[in-house]
Amino acid sequence: MNIEDSIKNCEVYLKQIRQYDPDPFYVNYFFDKYINSINDTFNGIFEEANRDFGLFILGKISQIEFYEKAKKKNDQNAIKFSEWYLTKYNQEHKNPYPNFIKKICQLKNKSQKLPKIKVMIRASDRYKDDVNQQIKINYSQQKIRSKEELKIEIKRQLPIFLEIINYKRNEKNEPKVKENQVIASAFLDIEEHNDIEIIYAAEIYIPVLKRLVEESRKTIKELTVY
Repeated sequence: MNIEDSIKNCEVYLKQIRQYDPDPFYVNYFFDKYINSINDTFNGIFEEANRDFGLFILGKISQIEFYEKAKKKNDQNAIKFSEWYLTKYNQEHKNPYPNFIKKICQLKNKSQKLPKIKVMIRASDRYKDDVNQQIKINYSQQKIRSKEELKIEIKRQLPIFLEIINYKRNEKNEPKVKENQVIASAFLDIEEHNDIEIIYAAEIYIPVLKRLVEESRKTIKELTVY
């Protein structure tokens, strides 16, 4: 599978996450595939680099494997690319949401399961430092039983949620949240990242992924033109 196909798969799985959000069963299923496609994209970058630099590494290639082979062959341009990529990759993942996706990708690379998804309510229009509130839902075979039950649980939790979020917003002179401006979404915790909304993190990561591919190809070209 080439890089373009992997990115296209990411976009397809993102749409499916959006379609089924906040149902933990389906969000987990498609988010898992989304993460696999991201890892396939990263592997694809080094498969292209392996071909263009002529390192002749077989199978899937990580940045570490590429770097070790480049050092072994003393290919200075391949070494430069690997070091450039690592610096660029780290720069792109400094912010919390890309870093969250990075942590999930690393988890998948170790063949570990994703953390358990929780369903939370939030304001439909986000403001910085808004609070989210977890809600308890009954499941059937790990799936939300009905949209009506979800609506009932959201409504039950609304008074406390609105009181808390509007108190905080009032302190910052931000718009008040109304009853019809609250939605449910799937969230995850991993390491230092708490209450990360899956669909939001997945959406803003697509440009990061495309930028890494575009700039990697540009750098490979610059280092392989003699």
